[in-house]
Amino acid sequence: MTAPSDSTPPLRYSHGHQPAVLVSHGTRTAAASCAYFLHRLSPGMRVLDLGCGPGSITLDLAEAVGPTGQVVGVDFSEDAVAAARENALTRADTTTTFLASDFFTVDVELRSFDVVHAHQVLQHVPDPVAALRAMAGYCAEDGVIACRDADYGAMVWYPESAGLDRWRETYCASARALGGEPDAGRRLRAWAHEAGLDVETVQSSTWTYATPESTRWWGDSQAERVRTSGFADRARGQGLSPAEVEQIAVAWQDWGHSPDAWFCMPHGEIIVRPVSAARLGKV
Repeated sequence: MTAPSDSTPPLRYSHGHQPAVLVSHGTRTAAASCAYFLHRLSPGMRVLDLGCGPGSITLDLAEAVGPTGQVVGVDFSEDAVAAARENALTRADTTTTFLASDFFTVDVELRSFDVVHAHQVLQHVPDPVAALRAMAGYCAEDGVIACRDADYGAMVWYPESAGLDRWRETYCASARALGGEPDAGRRLRAWAHEAGLDVETVQSSTWTYATPESTRWWGDSQAERVRTSGFADRARGQGLSPAEVEQIAVAWQDWGHSPDAWFCMPHGEIIVRPVSAARLGKV
């Protein structure tokens, strides 16, 4: 398996794993996040979910492969893994395994998973090409690798808001300072090609917040994350004052409570396959 070079900076999650972030991520479902490959799942399959966070998607995938399947969720954050295990207990899931591990050194059998999945992960990895090669190392020869990532530069909202513009500018600068690429969605195919993988499908989908309930939730949850997650510390590191950080939080709340609020977040989605020696004509 290809690991990152010694010069690659360690993975640091740009959102952090504070309670506000885990609660927000815990609302994610496979239906809303994995529709591009859910139809390929069947009972008995083995699924590896890398960067699983609090495990809401992982546990949905476990339901899709049934009691005869095997699902392993992995996150480098002990806090996220603890939250995932609690969520499994709440859902009476006693078969899904959650591991705290580095992306590249998961203690699982190599080339043994039918699906290796990463949702909103490659945008945070300093070397996404090496990460994709690592995913291929966990994937069975006839399995697939499925990745979905947002594209911050393509996010659009209404009404226009100078505070949300400042939020995106600040977040993207801090994400790139940590070695990530917030415009990952548009780059997925290019990264897969560079990793030497066989690209099967490339597509996109969106999350859209357009009802009064969803815009209020999105605006309020983002305001809480601005105030209590790593965003505030990194914003101050860029020279923003506490008052300016609070202005961004208030802008999120004001936007979310507007009767005209609308927010669209596009995602790139790819399904790729490891390229076997046989398919390369080497054996």
